[in-house]
Amino acid sequence: MKKMNRGAIGRTALITTTLIWGSSFVILKSTLDSITPLWVLAIRFIGAAVIMLLACLPKLKELDRRYIEGGAIMGVCLAAAYTVQTYGLYYTTPGKNAFLTATYCVLVPFLYWMILGKKPDKYNISAAFICLIGMGFVCLDKDLSVNMGDIITIFCGLFYGLHIILTAKFVEGRSALLLTTVQFLFGGITLLIAAVMFEPVPVSIPSNAWWGIAYLTVMCTGVCFFLQTIGQKFTPPSAVSVILTLESVFGTIISICLGQEILRIGIFVGFCLIFSAVIISETKLEFLKKNKKPRLE
Repeated sequence: MKKMNRGAIGRTALITTTLIWGSSFVILKSTLDSITPLWVLAIRFIGAAVIMLLACLPKLKELDRRYIEGGAIMGVCLAAAYTVQTYGLYYTTPGKNAFLTATYCVLVPFLYWMILGKKPDKYNISAAFICLIGMGFVCLDKDLSVNMGDIITIFCGLFYGLHIILTAKFVEGRSALLLTTVQFLFGGITLLIAAVMFEPVPVSIPSNAWWGIAYLTVMCTGVCFFLQTIGQKFTPPSAVSVILTLESVFGTIISICLGQEILRIGIFVGFCLIFSAVIISETKLEFLKKNKKPRLE
C-alpha cells in the first residue's frame, strides 16, 4: 500500500470515528428519555465487553494478574467518567456536553503535574486560560446563572484525564485490545451494581431506546475502537490529536441540525475558544512552526 493511500485511509478512519462519536451525544440524549443513565451505561459497557471479548479470543491466554488489576482500575475510572458525563447530558444540551467534555485534553497536563510532578509548559498554561474563558461563555446564562448539567459535565473531564494517565501506565507492554476488554467488563459490572442500588429496574424499554443502546454499543464502541486503531496506525500522533477534537464539533453540528441546540453567539464564542484551547494543548502549534518559511539572509 502506498504511503499516500495509507495516510488517506488513516485520516478517513479517524474522521469517521469522530463523526460517530459526535452523533452519540444526540442518540444518548434521546435514549435517556426512556431509561435511566446508569442502566443505559451498564448495558452499553457489558455489551461492549462481549463484542471486545469475541475480538480478542486468541489473546485470552495472555490474561494475567496485571491485566486484571489494571483493567479493573481503568474500568472503574472510565465508568465514573461516563456516569458523570451522562448525568450532565441529562440536564444540558448535546453540544454543550460535547465541548465541555473535550476540556479533558487541557486538564491532562495538570493532572500529570499533580500525580507525576511533570510541570505543564507555556502552551498548556495558555490553553488552560483560554479554555477557562471559553467555559465561562458556554456555561453562564444571560442572568449569569450556571446550568447544573454544565457543572456536572466539567467534572467528567477530571475522570477522563485521570483515565488517560492510568491507561498510559497499564498499557505499557500489554495488548491494548485485551486490556480494553477487561476494562469494559469491570466498568460494566461496576455500573450494573450501581444501577441496581440507585435506580429502579427498567420494566419496559421501548424499541427506539434499544436501537439507541445498540448503536452506542456496536457503533460508538466496537466499530469506533476498530477504526481508531486503524487510524492511529497510519496517522502521525500530532495529526491524530487534532482530528479527534472534531468529535465535539460534529456533536454540536448534529445537535443543531436535529433541533436540540440553539446556538447563541456567546455559546458559539465559547465553543471556538474551547476548541482553540484543545488544539493548542494537543499540538503546541507545531503545525504553524512547520509551515513557517525560513527567512532569506
